[in-house]
Amino acid sequence: MIVKDEEKFLPECLDSVCGIVDEIIIVDTGSRDRTKEIAQKYTSKIYDFPWCDDFSAARNYSFEQATQEYIMWLDADDILLPEDQEKLKKLKESLSPKREVVMMDYCLSFDSAGIPLVLSRRHRLVRRDKKLKWIGIVHEYIDVAGAEVCFANVAVAHRRQGSHAERNLRIIDKWIASGGQLEGRLLLHYGSELADISRLEEAVVHLNRFLLQPGNALSDCVLACIKLADCYENLGLKEKKLETLLRSFQYDSPQSEVCCAIGGCFEERGQWETAIYWYRQALQTAEEFVLGFMENRSFRTWLPHCRLCICYAKLGNLEKADWHNEHALQYLPQDPQLLANRSKFNNLLRPQA
Repeated sequence: MIVKDEEKFLPECLDSVCGIVDEIIIVDTGSRDRTKEIAQKYTSKIYDFPWCDDFSAARNYSFEQATQEYIMWLDADDILLPEDQEKLKKLKESLSPKREVVMMDYCLSFDSAGIPLVLSRRHRLVRRDKKLKWIGIVHEYIDVAGAEVCFANVAVAHRRQGSHAERNLRIIDKWIASGGQLEGRLLLHYGSELADISRLEEAVVHLNRFLLQPGNALSDCVLACIKLADCYENLGLKEKKLETLLRSFQYDSPQSEVCCAIGGCFEERGQWETAIYWYRQALQTAEEFVLGFMENRSFRTWLPHCRLCICYAKLGNLEKADWHNEHALQYLPQDPQLLANRSKFNNLLRPQA
């Protein structure tokens, strides 16, 4: 782990893994609170690393301190829930040495019932003797090229809320000022961070630059299209938004999030039949979805059903509107609007004798 001023989150994180892992390594990058004092209750392996605005440098230093066969990394605001603690124990007992990298779900937010809503996957566990390295000054990732990668049904839950966009932009701007090149995935992140703080015109320029680069990962190109479409939406450029969403099909098969966004474009125009096509496509592609950079499950579950309910109601097809409302309720059983819709459909379609 690399940490700084994490006294609020660190105990819950370490409590969730201290009975499972063989060693805990904490690399502190300049804490001024009780972070190191708390860490001492769990491990003696606490190291200082002078912060240099480079997350990969700190991560790589932390990996260099490891002594066990496998290395698992966490952030201070990550935890393993009880069910996943048991899964990790079983994985530890059964993991074949042939598995050099283990990918796990990373749950970034949860719905009111505690079900993961937004998640991605990260290379979470690596064999130490592979000497794999972290890459990237921000949004760092492990370079797993040439390694044997498998997936394990163990999830890490992320607890912190809020954005690091301002911090990340400051680090990237410093990198550029020192002669660093804004290219590759760093260019995507720069454009995305600009979009997140509403510097939309700048974000559009950099995201388009990213899409013109050769050699980008296809999932990154889809993400860039989604971010770019959001920028055009917020700039009031509706046609450019739709054009960019359709552009994503150059890189990968239709994603549920993109299909929902396209459906919304046609719904705004009152083109109900076309909107219905795209919302249904979002549901049809859901089972084929290959998790890439990040996934919001609402786009392949309740959200298209909610929009289909509205579109069919606009066309006067109350039976289908009712059907989709009921399917949306399977995911959001306490939603007041969906329950109100149920009452209305019952009165219209199944009036009391």
